[in-house]
Amino acid sequence: MRSLMICTEKLPVPPVRGGAIQTYIHAVAPRLGRHHRVTVLGVADPELPDREIRDGVEYWRVPAGTFPQYRDRVVNLLRRAGRKFDVVHLFNRPRLVLPVREALPESRLILSLHNEMFRPEKIGPEEARAAIAATERIVTVSNFIGRGVEALYPEARGKWSTIYSGVDLDRFLPIWTPEARRIRQRLRAEHGLGRGPILLYVGRLSPKKGADVVARALGPVARRYPEATLVLVGSKWYGEDRISDYVAYVRALAARAPMKVLATGYVPADRVHEWFAAGDLFICASQWEEPLARVHYEAMAAGLPIITTARGGNPEVVRGQGNGLVVEEAGSPEIFARAILRLLGDADLRTRMSRRGRALAEAHFGWDRVAAEIRALWERG
Repeated sequence: MRSLMICTEKLPVPPVRGGAIQTYIHAVAPRLGRHHRVTVLGVADPELPDREIRDGVEYWRVPAGTFPQYRDRVVNLLRRAGRKFDVVHLFNRPRLVLPVREALPESRLILSLHNEMFRPEKIGPEEARAAIAATERIVTVSNFIGRGVEALYPEARGKWSTIYSGVDLDRFLPIWTPEARRIRQRLRAEHGLGRGPILLYVGRLSPKKGADVVARALGPVARRYPEATLVLVGSKWYGEDRISDYVAYVRALAARAPMKVLATGYVPADRVHEWFAAGDLFICASQWEEPLARVHYEAMAAGLPIITTARGGNPEVVRGQGNGLVVEEAGSPEIFARAILRLLGDADLRTRMSRRGRALAEAHFGWDRVAAEIRALWERG
């Protein structure tokens, strides 16, 4: 079977600039390539050739640009290539469905949704309905996303299913392993973090991600655990360290915080796992209806107890799972402080959540499982 995976116009695959969708495709494509002839089509990058075969997967790359520019470049390449594909798997761009259907009329189309891309401001109702009709299956990263599509377009009922994302279980080592402990000791020494607990935030620094809420929650924590450190891993956008108004605001909060706050700035995707090894608990402070942040899987794999918000799909892998706490009032620093203090004050609870998180990751959230579910969809036709 010949299969084509079409990425978004934002970032390249492999994820040399980071990105959740890019990490997802990079992880599953070689696994799928063991069974099918897989081609990945995405954007070019100075660090990557326009054409290559890597880990048994063929990569085609076109110049980045706006969505209309990318759409036209994708369609033109498909027409010039003249290659037939049994399955075309499009990622997070329902507005690519109809142009690709026209270019490859004989291919079966599968659409993966990692965000609320069927909202009216993203796609008009006529085009949305036509895209749903042209798509064989819609794969979502959370039930929240799938139910949202169905609420807008009832004709999607029975067509969507959730395939939860995954994590590299070999890279994100549980914190109790010797290698993770060595990484932890090195990072603490390099950054002068002392022996106190580390509260870990990993994500872009934007208002909807809520780093400021975490920074404003530190007062009560500092009074009880003055030796603790909040580590903020991330920047405004993938692969860069530009200072936006919001980044400057978060850094100002950090400078005035009653306890140590380390803002690392951008960390390359192949080094992020090290900070998970250094943490004691993980905080996801999503203020928006997050589809389901990948960092939850990474925290589970690392054995970090999770504090997350009841926003979007995030609670689906935490609530009732025994691996963390869910904050209902996402914008409340006081509620976050209580959750942090609850975990820091109960070592037995942290240990149970830590072990449970890793067990969940190993049982349900490895990339082999994700690839197997995608393969089953491809082979169903």
